Amino acid sequence: MSGISLEERQAIMAEIEKLREEHRDLDVAISALVALETRDQIQVQRLKKRKLILRDRLGFLEDQTTPDIIA
Repeated sequence: MSGISLEERQAIMAEIEKLREEHRDLDVAISALVALETRDQIQVQRLKKRKLILRDRLGFLEDQTTPDIIA
């Protein structure tokens, strides 16, 4: 492991799963809004921005659980 305890790793993995679920939910919400004829572009943009924030956070957390490899 990359210098983190088992408890920290489990907490990070739980947060990753929660964020992945939220990311999937945002996909569904964005698709539903885009399918509507009276779509709210501002709301779509807000949801897409939130998705990007989640993606960045997921990447950071996944890096925390990846062991450092010395090449």
